[in-house]
This record gives sequence, structure tokens and C-alpha cells, in this order.
Amino acid sequence: MSSSTSPIMSVPAAAAGELHPAVGLGTGAPALPSTSSPVGRHVLAELGGIAPEILDDGDRLRRDLTAALTEAGAQVRQVVVERFEPQGATVVAVLAESHASIHTWPEHGGMHVDVFTCGESADPVDAVRRLADRVGATDTALQVVDRGGAPRTVTEPISPGLTRRWDLGRVHHVAHTGFQHVVVADTAHGVTLFCDDERQSTEHTQLTYHEALVWPGALLARELDRVLVVGSSEGVASEMAVAAGASRVDHVDIDAEAVRICAEHLPYGYTPESLAAAERGDGPVHLTYGDGRQFVLDSGEHWDLVVVDLPDERPDEPDAQINRLYEEEFVRACAQRLTPGGVLVFQAGSPAVWRDATLRSAWQRFAAVFGETGGRGVYIGCEEHEWAFLAGVREPMDDPGAVAAGRLASMPSQPELWDATALRHRLVAPPSLRRLTDRASPAHGA
Repeated sequence: MSSSTSPIMSVPAAAAGELHPAVGLGTGAPALPSTSSPVGRHVLAELGGIAPEILDDGDRLRRDLTAALTEAGAQVRQVVVERFEPQGATVVAVLAESHASIHTWPEHGGMHVDVFTCGESADPVDAVRRLADRVGATDTALQVVDRGGAPRTVTEPISPGLTRRWDLGRVHHVAHTGFQHVVVADTAHGVTLFCDDERQSTEHTQLTYHEALVWPGALLARELDRVLVVGSSEGVASEMAVAAGASRVDHVDIDAEAVRICAEHLPYGYTPESLAAAERGDGPVHLTYGDGRQFVLDSGEHWDLVVVDLPDERPDEPDAQINRLYEEEFVRACAQRLTPGGVLVFQAGSPAVWRDATLRSAWQRFAAVFGETGGRGVYIGCEEHEWAFLAGVREPMDDPGAVAAGRLASMPSQPELWDATALRHRLVAPPSLRRLTDRASPAHGA
């Protein structure tokens, strides 16, 4: 998945994707953006179970904090103490490496501690632990935030109030492309692509995702000669469409740098050589860098299969540019560019009940657009992954699963993870979606 519309924010051209060489760090060193800040660690801690008289003694707090920082390798330049009435104190230390602070609450027997250091000479975690020992804390809770340099974690937004944290191993590439922030790094799922902190694809699950995206739609199409792919920067969807029988695939993505990063660093999809061929139009895949929405609106071409593979719709950000490619106007424009018997496929969000708002909206959108021609929206479930997809057909089709299963044996190649049984069962929408469009009967519920 990748952005295929105008950027939400721009980055100066000199900064976009410019990288520091990994000098002296070995072949496994990450490439860091030139705009990266100095590398540091920020420790946020809460110490409890401390005697109130210690927490109200500004001179002692000054000595204890200074000693803890010095023993941990920091250079203390000056310390300021401010006592409050009737109780409590704040102590701030200026360090050669950055800063540290204490805020005390004697009435609660605790303090909040903040230690931030850049470089390798000082250990902020050690400083906090030494301070806890000196003040007699019986309860210590801390978290460490890495600042600057290559990221060590990515926190992915899932739904309101819910996030997922990815621990990163080797970071292969970090860049602000002018359209999005791209990170390619090793995770528990293999080499992983993140765009704007959202996981887009991983080495271990990309086949599961891309086969669900491409194959059911390819099987529902009456013919499969010409295919349009909007987004999908990894290139897997384009190459999979060729394997399914397409003689020409038009691939459109606005973010040239993201596409090239994927080809260089992901072990799936385009290689640098196959990407260069697609950029030249030398072969079945013809790659165009541009706004996918405008490409469709301006085109007079027709395709047997149109695949739109983008980051999620953002209903909580009404002005987000990506939303323009999810609007009914764009869905209708894509439908009008289909050949007779052609199929439109969208990545449509997650069927999980705690994050299915975009899927529900897309389902209603497809029903409205394709219902106008007597066609329908077709649900494509993928139990092994957390995404669902929607296909749109412009002509009546009572049992899409049976149609797809019936065509599978005649294809020039076969998917690895889909068979006839899966096609018959996974192209059935859950009742929650069918009820939205009053199509509860089995004949219309797939």
C-alpha cells in the first residue's frame, strides 16, 4: 500500500530522503535521514514509598540528584532548587548531555523524575536507579523513550484508544519522502514497511495480503488482459496480475521515492532491475508516477481489473488527501473505466468490530455505485490477515464465490493460499454488512 494522491504535507526537496552514510558502523547499520536529531534517551520515572521529610529537603535532593547523575557518567553544570509552601520541591539540573529534573509530592510519598541525555557517556536509566537507592524509594516505575537517530519502535494507531507497538531490529531505511514518512525495518514479521507509522506490508504476511487483494478480483473478471493498479508501492500486486494472465498492467503511484525504497529494501515485489523496466515500460508492467485519482479521471482507457491499494481511509481527519480516493465520486470513476465484465477491487479496512467503520462505509459506497448498473459489491474475507477487501461487479452475479471457484482451474497460474473451497466461502459478507444494505438473503449476501 502507498499514497497515490496529493501530499498532506510537504518536505523541502533538500531534506526529502537525503541520507547520512553509515560511516564506520558496519553493513548492518541503518541509514538515517539527514534531518535526524542527535541520538539520545529520555527516561521518565515515578519513584514512590519515600519518606516525606526527604521529599521536602531541597538541599538533600540537590546532593542526591547530583551524585546519582555524576555516578552515571553525566557532567552536571548547574542545579537549581525551588521549594514550595507548605511542602514539595522542584530540582532542575543542567547537564553537558542535556538535563534532569525532580518534582516531589511529600504528601504522597513520591516524586516524578525526568532524565534526558544525548550521546553514550551518560546512562539515564542508571542515574534514575541510583537516585531511587539514595532517596530510599520502595516503588520504581520508568519508561525509556529513544529520541533521534534510527527508530527502535513504531507505535501504530489501530482505533481510538488502541495502538500496537512494533519493536524494530535492524532499520534498513528511514526517509521523509515529501508524501509520507517511510521506515523499512526488521520486525517479528520479517522485513516490514511502515508509512506514517502504519504497517503497510511485512515479509511474512505480504503474500496473504496481496493474494486476497488480487486473485478473487482476477477470477471474477470475465477477461483478464489489462489491469490498473493504483498505489501498492511494493509492486507485488502488479507482478501478481501478470502471473494471473494480464498482458499489460498500468501501475500508478504518486510517491516515486517510496516505490524505489521498496524495490531496494524489501525482499518481495519489485527489484531495482524490474522496477527500472517498469519505469521504462519495457515489459508488461508500465509504471507512472502521478496522482492516481487524476490518472483515472483523465483517462479514456478501460481495464478488466482495477485494483486500488492504499493506506486506510481516515474518517477522523476529514481533510486528509487520501480520503479523496475513497469517495463515492472516485469509486464511480473507476467503475466507469471497467470493461464489460470488469471488476474493481479496493482495500477496504478491517472487519474487526472495534475498527470496522471504514469497511462499513466502503460496503455501502460499493452497493450504491454498482447497484446503479444492476451489479453489486462483493466481500472478500481474509481470515489469516486483519484486512478485508471489496470487489465491485457491474452486472448481476448471484454467487460470486461459485463464479470465482469455477474459473480457478483455467488460470495460467494458481495462487498459493486460495483454492476453490476458500473462494466459495470467503466471498460471503458477514451479516453486519449485509444488514446495512438490506441484502440478508443468501442470494445477495456474498
